Amino acid sequence: MGNNKLYQWKMIALDKEFERTESNFPELKAGEVLVKIAGCGVCHTDISFWHHGVTTKHALPLTLGHEISGTVIEGPENLIGKNVIIPAVLPCGNCDLCINGRSNICQSQLMPGNDFHGGFASHIVVPHKYLCLVPNSILKKYSLEQLSVIADAISTPYQVMKKSELVKGDLAIVIGVGGVGVYGALIAKIMGAKVLAIDINDEKLSQVKSNGIDAALNSKGLDIKEIKTKVREIAKELGASKYGWKIFEFSGTAAGQDLAFNLITYTSTLSIVGFTMNKLEVRLSNLMAFDAKLIGTWGCKPELYPEVVELIATGKLEIKDFVQTFPMSKINEVFKNTLEHKYDKRSVLVPDFYKN
Repeated sequence: MGNNKLYQWKMIALDKEFERTESNFPELKAGEVLVKIAGCGVCHTDISFWHHGVTTKHALPLTLGHEISGTVIEGPENLIGKNVIIPAVLPCGNCDLCINGRSNICQSQLMPGNDFHGGFASHIVVPHKYLCLVPNSILKKYSLEQLSVIADAISTPYQVMKKSELVKGDLAIVIGVGGVGVYGALIAKIMGAKVLAIDINDEKLSQVKSNGIDAALNSKGLDIKEIKTKVREIAKELGASKYGWKIFEFSGTAAGQDLAFNLITYTSTLSIVGFTMNKLEVRLSNLMAFDAKLIGTWGCKPELYPEVVELIATGKLEIKDFVQTFPMSKINEVFKNTLEHKYDKRSVLVPDFYKN
């Protein structure tokens, strides 16, 4: 698709010459707030919209960005001045899916940067029903912009870990420990699993190992058979069962998904988290033969966000080593470098040119 044109469309909301005045802000509707953005993380989904031809629900032009933290400056009096995380998935709260605990896949959901203008801007208007409040205590250790990654990079793997029914002592195999997968590995460890991280980047693997992950395997240049043999050896070394592996595919690549499917063994659960437009050929009968489960996951239901905040507030989950911030005026450069896999940490764009 014409990604240069999309850059121009995005940059309409990011123009350096734009001055903030009340007339620039739309009038709030019932149930909405105006949030001054502290930071907005750059997600693979944004890159897919920009570069890979994935279609947004809202017609272009559209400001991207769905991993947002900020401060409420207009809206109900009890919310003004509150620091918040904006969930990447904003459900309706009333449909059958919401009522039955599946609000993350609500068919009336709204997603910033997809259904309406998102977070690569100075301010955003959003529904306030599911805003996640940020306690002041957590801001003694982290800046509000760093916490924007809760909105997707941390909450998404948190939901999938719970959905996979991961329990203490399980072997959790995390494929792809980039900006989202790294949190999946850390959360699995917090939940008591024995964690094996698989990637093709030694720096990323070294980083997760230094943060307490049990084992790491660089799969670059290895065929499926060699990888399976090494995984079995590592499972044995860790004292993990050779059955019931919990496998999490975060890489969002066909190669990663193919590897993940091939690692299925008896009573395994394979969770697909990463996104790719590529297809692969698999033998679904393996699921039958191994009495295994294959599950998908979409975002995170807002009800779980306070649990994620609590993990960080109590120091169980450390995030500083995995977040890097850039001025939002560098958005073009950051998108390009993200596409070229030049970053080992989650990038967060911070507004730097609006007058306060």
